[in-house]
Amino acid sequence: MLRSVKIENFRGLQSLDLQDLGRLNLLVGANNCGKTSILEAIQLLCSRNSLESIRDAMIRRGECFFEQQNQSLNLDIRHLFYRHLIDPNLELKISGINNDVCETVIATIIFDSDRFQYLTNFRDRTFEYIDPDADIFDELSLVITWKKGEMIKDWEKEEYLDNFRFPLSIDETIPDDLILKFLRYGKSQKKTEGRTNFIGSSSLSSDKMIELFNNIVLTSEEQPVYQALQTIEPKFERIAVSSQSTPFLQSREGFLVRLSDRDRPVPIGSLGDGIWRMLGLALAIVNTRDGFLFIDEIDTGLHYTAMADMWKLVWETAKRLNVQVFATTHSSDCWRSLATIASEEDAAEEGIRIHRIERDKPQSIVFSKKEIAIAATQDIEVR
Repeated sequence: MLRSVKIENFRGLQSLDLQDLGRLNLLVGANNCGKTSILEAIQLLCSRNSLESIRDAMIRRGECFFEQQNQSLNLDIRHLFYRHLIDPNLELKISGINNDVCETVIATIIFDSDRFQYLTNFRDRTFEYIDPDADIFDELSLVITWKKGEMIKDWEKEEYLDNFRFPLSIDETIPDDLILKFLRYGKSQKKTEGRTNFIGSSSLSSDKMIELFNNIVLTSEEQPVYQALQTIEPKFERIAVSSQSTPFLQSREGFLVRLSDRDRPVPIGSLGDGIWRMLGLALAIVNTRDGFLFIDEIDTGLHYTAMADMWKLVWETAKRLNVQVFATTHSSDCWRSLATIASEEDAAEEGIRIHRIERDKPQSIVFSKKEIAIAATQDIEVR
């Protein structure tokens, strides 16, 4: 479990320290203070040898464009760096203490003239991804390094995990095909990847929901999902994947729900935002055993009366399956519902935390379990 994280030169975050992390961490703060960027940064760190999370984030944010000439999707990586700059002197760095071990991911832009000297420092641990048909700007490359350091008394023993180089195209982008080749290579080499799941503010896609559901159907984790849905719709009995599909992949399709007062199953899309959101939360967390779950605007689609049940699901499942959770919210009802759980549950050992993020401040303001409960009872605003 991560105990602390430091983020440098990632998106709008020049430098930010997150200390005293717990098993369940809720990030609050004003619009555009960097809460979603923090989720993305920590997921990149925890993904270990996989760029799938950052690829998904860039596509989700629209930081890409389709090139008609080559019929390819290009990722505009400048948006990953502080102030959206392609600068060889700028190093993007995310580090964290995970079970007393320091883990770090570093991304930097290098000139190809410096390539040999830079890459030979990694003792043949460099993997290069070059498309011979791509329009390569033969001067700059993106190099991403994952490394792990074991803390031994007062000194740190570093072990490089992997180092990857992606040459930039003439427009300073990376073709998505190269990232996909990288992902396939990682799977073929059975490289160790951290288990992570990310739920955006618009929830999961139907395809992702079906994938997660198929992972747990007819297992012991199916029942907790049903119990979560019953907190939204007490008449809920069962859910199944529909055999019918439509071309609209982002629509709420793919599932049929059986209700106690209906003779025939109904499409899940007929039941509203809350049940779709709760299904996504439940499926994601039971599929993240021994991993990390990231939830942007966790309260989306949920009535304030459902939030205590939502937090109870998240907290109990996180403890049971050893999941560390990072979530964001703007809602007062959301954090106050968490305060209720914090005051009722024995959360002292592993911790429920609220972190207030303030723009351009180097550290988050941390509220412990006790402070969260006091803030709620005395009507103190933590956001």
